[in-house]
Amino acid sequence: MPSLQEPNAELPNDLNDQSRAALSLLNEIIKAKLASGEDVLISGFGKFCVKKKRERKVRNPQTGGDMMLAPRRVVTFKCSGKLRKKIKQRGNV
Repeated sequence: MPSLQEPNAELPNDLNDQSRAALSLLNEIIKAKLASGEDVLISGFGKFCVKKKRERKVRNPQTGGDMMLAPRRVVTFKCSGKLRKKIKQRGNV
């Protein structure tokens, strides 16, 4: 699967450089917003949310013993209805 930051052979090099810079800036903005605990909505694509997980008891698979998992924050993603519809349409082809 191609990466968004890989050069596209169909585009001129300067356009590739511009798109790579724009994606890099977008990536930095999203990371900064999520790190500060804010949600990030990209219209037509989806929403990145920061969720707080509470401390919980888990089982260590190696030892079989119980242990406590510390509270933490995780990033979740929910795709938009438009994106979900396009994905479903491509799956039926």
